[in-house]
Amino acid sequence: MVDLSDLLADLAGESEALEVLVRPLPPADWARPTPAAGWTVAHQVAHLAWTDQVALLAATDAEAFFASVASAPDPARLVDHGAEEFLAPPADLLARWRGSRAALAAALALVPPGEKLPWYGTGMSATSMVTARIVETWAHGEDVADALGVRRTDTHRLRHVAHLGVRTLGHGFAAHGRPVPAAPVRVELAGPDGETWSWGPAESPDRVTGPARHFCLLVTQRRHRADLALTVTGPVADEWLDVAQAFAGPPGTGRPPLHPPPGHPPTDGPQTCGAASNGVPV
Repeated sequence: MVDLSDLLADLAGESEALEVLVRPLPPADWARPTPAAGWTVAHQVAHLAWTDQVALLAATDAEAFFASVASAPDPARLVDHGAEEFLAPPADLLARWRGSRAALAAALALVPPGEKLPWYGTGMSATSMVTARIVETWAHGEDVADALGVRRTDTHRLRHVAHLGVRTLGHGFAAHGRPVPAAPVRVELAGPDGETWSWGPAESPDRVTGPARHFCLLVTQRRHRADLALTVTGPVADEWLDVAQAFAGPPGTGRPPLHPPPGHPPTDGPQTCGAASNGVPV
């Protein structure tokens, strides 16, 4: 069983890793565009701060959380509005994010085991909520790193991203209006420290193997599968990689290949992942 305190420590570590990346940036770099259309580096951090605040509301005042959902002027732009609402000068935005994530961690540590917290379209345990926050922080951190042209060091925290990616296999199919397959998929990933992470029956003919980072980029829709070194065997596994999304809500648009095949025009670069900004498990 996953220990909540260990998860909270990993969330703090993932958040600090992103803060270390953005803390020294001059104001001009906070305004850099990221792969999510219309979002700057500042929008990415503001989104994390806003989502932490909403999650805090879910953990401490369910009625207020539901009221905030019901009163949203445009549910389709809820995520964008949240990021815009939390925008501020860099120093103020960082302080706001630190405060929201610290308050959320303290509140989640007090949630009784087994209690479900309200969330968008689902209920979540405290451990699921923390896992979702780790996944989202990592994914938006990748957007920031892409905007800055840097490559971040992979850590053991990728396992949380991969785990949620495996858990949401059925949701990926359902979100795209496809039947959820009954056949299991074996996933074997090479972790950053040389270890192998695996899920699913070892004898399953449907398999996905490759670097953990590449799988995580795929299930968070930060890269097109054509740009990743993932080996796929079996029809279920092959179809899954076309619909995988480790977030709730409608299907994301995904991102086009960075290197399109011959005969196809080049794209303008990565695009937004749509609902992937929510980063919530199902």
